[in-house]
Amino acid sequence: MGTGAAAGTFAGLGGFDAELTPLIGRRADTARIARLLSGARLVTLSGTGGVGKTRLALRVAADAARSAFPDGVYVAELADLRDPELLASSVLGTLDVANPGHPGADAAAVLAARLRERRALLVLDNCEHLVDACARLTDALLRAAPGLRVLATSRQPLGIPGEQVFPVEPLPVPDARAGHGLRDLNGNPAVALFVDRAAAVLPGFTLTRPDAAAVAELVRRLDGLPFAIELAAARIRSLTPQEILERLTDRFALLTGGSSVAADRQRTLRALIDWSHELCTGRERLLWARASVFRGGFDLESLERVCADAELPPAALLDALDGLVARSIVNCRHVQGRSRYHMLETVREYGHQRLAASNSLDALRGRHRDRYAELTARAGREWFGPRQVDWFTRLRLDHPNLRAALGFCLERPGQARAGLALAVSPRHYWMTAGLLSEGRHWLSQLLAADHAQDGGDGDSGGDGDGTAGPDAAVRVHARVTDTYLRILQGDPDADVRQALAACEAAAEQGGHRRESAWVWHHHGILAVWREDYASAAELFARARTEFRALGCLDAALECRVKFAIAHACGGEAAVAEEACGEVEAAARTHGESWLHGMALLARALLALRADAPADATTHARAAIARLRPFQDWWDVAMCVEVIAWSTRDDPRRTARLLGVLHLLWESLGGRLGAAPFMRAQHLRLDAAVREALGSAAFDREFRRGARATVDEAMAHVLDDPAGVPGLTKRESQVAELVAEGLTNKDIAARLTIAQRTAENHVERILGKLGLASRTQLAVWTYEQRGGPARGPRRRGPAERSPAD
Repeated sequence: MGTGAAAGTFAGLGGFDAELTPLIGRRADTARIARLLSGARLVTLSGTGGVGKTRLALRVAADAARSAFPDGVYVAELADLRDPELLASSVLGTLDVANPGHPGADAAAVLAARLRERRALLVLDNCEHLVDACARLTDALLRAAPGLRVLATSRQPLGIPGEQVFPVEPLPVPDARAGHGLRDLNGNPAVALFVDRAAAVLPGFTLTRPDAAAVAELVRRLDGLPFAIELAAARIRSLTPQEILERLTDRFALLTGGSSVAADRQRTLRALIDWSHELCTGRERLLWARASVFRGGFDLESLERVCADAELPPAALLDALDGLVARSIVNCRHVQGRSRYHMLETVREYGHQRLAASNSLDALRGRHRDRYAELTARAGREWFGPRQVDWFTRLRLDHPNLRAALGFCLERPGQARAGLALAVSPRHYWMTAGLLSEGRHWLSQLLAADHAQDGGDGDSGGDGDGTAGPDAAVRVHARVTDTYLRILQGDPDADVRQALAACEAAAEQGGHRRESAWVWHHHGILAVWREDYASAAELFARARTEFRALGCLDAALECRVKFAIAHACGGEAAVAEEACGEVEAAARTHGESWLHGMALLARALLALRADAPADATTHARAAIARLRPFQDWWDVAMCVEVIAWSTRDDPRRTARLLGVLHLLWESLGGRLGAAPFMRAQHLRLDAAVREALGSAAFDREFRRGARATVDEAMAHVLDDPAGVPGLTKRESQVAELVAEGLTNKDIAARLTIAQRTAENHVERILGKLGLASRTQLAVWTYEQRGGPARGPRRRGPAERSPAD
């Protein structure tokens, strides 16, 4: 954050005010900026308001004053300067030089003359509102004074030749998926800043276990912005961390009362962002407000579809977006060669308040909903094909936007049916993304709202017909999907049977043949659960016949692969082999991945049944490679179960695999600890390994698996003894270049290595991370930069519901 200090000069102990509070979490940044400054004559620290540009610049300048700039370090604080004609005079005043009495060119000439022979550093702090004038003056001074270097802070770069821009990011915040151990939290920069500033206003304050979860969530909600965190910490005089968190719904009202010696614009969070807003053009302000309907990020196509209109046509929108990026209001990152944009939540919320005040919020949210309804419908149509993984990846990136669109449908009267259509297309999304509980949440809420909006004539539980209207199939399909999610989470057999009976009655009454076929498929799943494999195979075959008649090839093949699994577990092996071959051939023809993985799982079960552990392990690992990109932890867990049985001669390894299984099933949020038809053998394996190792050794290895990260767990499953907590330095470089959209040839040229070496790096990274494509690697790399990465995790008591 800015300090609000007056202009000054300092060297050694003299001149400039000493820091009154420690700079926390910026050691690596200061080192990188110092290196940039040693090689470039102009370095600009850019970033949003409150991110800490001024503090960082002053620390770098103070460190450099001791050795690199014998003729002085001069700091010009420009925040309160409004007239660009007075810029040179104001900077000249920092050199302790008499003002020549005339603004403009005379002051600039004197300034250039004074600096011409000096090896000095000039810090221009808060240039954003005078960016053109600062650019002209800086360019002139650097040309006139070869020994001069300039360190600028600005919410947008100066844009002159030779400028090196260093984006100042918010402080890292605790991983939402991790626990709240005090040691880890105290080592987190954002938490450390909160604790330090809280202790300054409430002596003796330390992080305690009861406060840990609230403080971790608080700094996450504040985006790691140092200024916002300091304002929140100041509230510790009268509120507990939990009470601060609960009142953060209106963060601009809560976060007031900064330092009494700070500039007015730095006294409250709103004032700080008001400062950025005032610097924007009218169209930039309009786009800032409109873009606030997006959650978690957006691409250019979605921004144009939602935000462009006669008032803000596409060409003007692109210019406004470029301006917001330049001013650090919107951040831009590249994912697989395409731009993706996002705003810090604090900045987004400010824009959202402006949008709400304009009375156009509902219209924008409706257009936002329509955009994501269009995207999900298209994903559903193209799911069975070569873009399957790409579509899943895109939907995962846009999951916060899907939530926002579903929330709009739930909140607005008459929109529940549209929400149901959004929630069931594509059908597999909730099942393959580890989102079973959230899928159930949305479907159950929307079904209830749709029932209420129909005046109780719709059927939410078996009463009434539920089939009236041209889009009644959407409601029936939603009920069938909701029931399937209940099955996958292990709801009681009697409950799901009753629900399926109601679904079947509604489908038959309305003549919805596709929904009837899915009901038969779901009954087949329940038959497998009961180990009634003959009935399961018959049901899958019946559903497949109907799907083929309807032209639903992907659904027909899904029933075929489930048919193969039923026979692999308790039927005819030759029939299962034939079905696997048929599914694999179709998957290869269409470039499909998920069903191919399921066919490999069926082969693994066949090999396990034939007592061929090596083949079972090979097929199971190949299946995981296909299934993991979809985060299909349900089917991955069955693969891990096969591998655990196949390695039972190594009890330590098996115990750890059992721990991984615990992690996977817990992440699904249901009642299951194993696939129901595998439960008996799972318990036998658990008992045998426990007896072989002894309880203490078993528990130790089990915990290693259960407490692993998803990368570490999958590394153990895939027999990578080194684990995958991360990549080597070179592999990280390659991953970043893949994320930028570079080909192997481009990567080889950039890193001065052979193209084959680049290819080997990419292949090794994909294998190490258990990914199947460069697109998935690009998304993984994006998430490592700070985006939320999904995966199995242990759920803590503080976890909120999907709607929170």
